[in-house]
Amino acid sequence: MTDPGQPGDKRPGARRVPTPADVLAAAQSAVDAAQSAAGQALEAAQLTAGQAFDAAVRLPPASAQLAAQLPDVLENLSNAIDRLNATIDRLDRTLALADPAFAAYDRLLPRLEAMIALGEDLFGALARLPGVGRLGRMAGFTAAEPPEPEPEPKKRSRRRS
Repeated sequence: MTDPGQPGDKRPGARRVPTPADVLAAAQSAVDAAQSAAGQALEAAQLTAGQAFDAAVRLPPASAQLAAQLPDVLENLSNAIDRLNATIDRLDRTLALADPAFAAYDRLLPRLEAMIALGEDLFGALARLPGVGRLGRMAGFTAAEPPEPEPEPKKRSRRRS
């Protein structure tokens, strides 16, 4: 009877012990696979580096200059935002101080509008009285009559020769 771990055992459930030739073949295929993977990685790295170099060479000088100025632009933008925030704070404080004046204007404006409407009603009633128009013209209270527009000069006709 043979030992189940022997190399000549052909039974389905038996474990097979690899021979030195099997180990050498497995090592050789692992080396081949590693070399293939390394070659593919090297090719991909070369392709990526080549594309990056091409992009850098093809980058217009104006774009490179803009990219170089980007930190300064961001710093200036940050300063402008800080100044804008300070200005908004000052405006807010000023409006808070002016709020009582705005409230007084809100209370005063309806009264002024009512006085203006009363004055217009009074002038309308006085204008309907007989003789007030003549009295106003004699006293010089009416508006001066607008001057008549000047007649437009006649256009000359051109003769074609």
